[in-house]
Amino acid sequence: MIDDQVHCREPGLTHKADLATESSAAVAGGITSFMEMPNVDPQTTNKQALQDKYKLAENRCRTNYGFYMGATNTNIEDIKSLNINEACGVKAFLGASTGNMLVNDPMALELLFEHAPIMIVTHCEDSPMIWENEQKAKEKYGEDIPVTEHPYIRSDEACYKSSSLTIEMAKKYDALLHILHLTSAKEMDLFSDLHRSKKRITAEVCVHHLWFDETSYKDKGAFIKCNPAIKTSKDRESLVAALNSGKLDVIATDHAPHTKEEKLRSYFDSPAGLPLVQHALPALFDLANRNEVSLELIIDRACHAPADLFGVEDRGYIREGYYADLALVNPKKSYSVNKSNILYKCGWSPFEQHTFGTSIDTTIVNGTIVYDDNELTGAIVGKRMTFNRSRN
Repeated sequence: MIDDQVHCREPGLTHKADLATESSAAVAGGITSFMEMPNVDPQTTNKQALQDKYKLAENRCRTNYGFYMGATNTNIEDIKSLNINEACGVKAFLGASTGNMLVNDPMALELLFEHAPIMIVTHCEDSPMIWENEQKAKEKYGEDIPVTEHPYIRSDEACYKSSSLTIEMAKKYDALLHILHLTSAKEMDLFSDLHRSKKRITAEVCVHHLWFDETSYKDKGAFIKCNPAIKTSKDRESLVAALNSGKLDVIATDHAPHTKEEKLRSYFDSPAGLPLVQHALPALFDLANRNEVSLELIIDRACHAPADLFGVEDRGYIREGYYADLALVNPKKSYSVNKSNILYKCGWSPFEQHTFGTSIDTTIVNGTIVYDDNELTGAIVGKRMTFNRSRN
């Protein structure tokens, strides 16, 4: 699996996670490569910060790695100066989320879509609509808002408004656009079911949005609070259908760890995000066992598609001359998630006490076994990924 969306919290937020711990969890989950997000401290919004992150990752990652440059209202010149292989893409937060990187200046957005030399990836939610919904919830509940209100505060209308405007912008400038973590049935009408090779606007769905729905808040509470929100069972079913039809091109995790203490805070103080890289593939195989998706689809959208869309060189397929990045999955051996086998630095998982029907037997990165028989082998062989896709 090539995961095109993770948050490893390094530099600056390493009490939650770091590149070493989260890449260890990733290989235990059969993920061999990941692309990491820019909302860290300092933010990855210039070429020097990018170079610094690549240095941090050297000889510490068990997975292969690539890093995004983050867009802001003022860093268009940094973005314009990017060479094709310096970042996997440019990340734009178009809705208020963790990390305080909201791009809300209309001219900055125009310039971004006109000039970004590589793929733009977006978090799409309309902040004014969210703020209005928050105020309505406060009027009803005061400051003690139940987490069950999260899918209504982070509503499907807020997602649709931002996604549709972003798509219009990409069409206007013929930009390469990849919209991350789609969550609503309403948004599925925005996307084409053509093969990804025929599209310049593509879409991602994350494992937790395929797995959980609004009924899960009762048991999981803020431990499944994420942005955009996990929504209704109808939304979940629509995402599964869109994945099968080809409207959704990539499966990822949006792995976003926070400490348990942080997640136990009240609604507004509890950060959004959950750790997922160790359990994403087993969850997908469970969905296959439930006949919601096929094994072939999992391989296509979690392995082949990210390599194709981002131009990852020599990875994502089993081919002669390619790097041997492989996960061996045992479909007949179950795997129960508990505190003793969780490798995330934050020490918890939304899947605790769940037993998956399959398990990751072995993970191989760059031809070296890095995880085998429930143990990390000690090998740290992750390499910087190289990319060859520009907007032209």
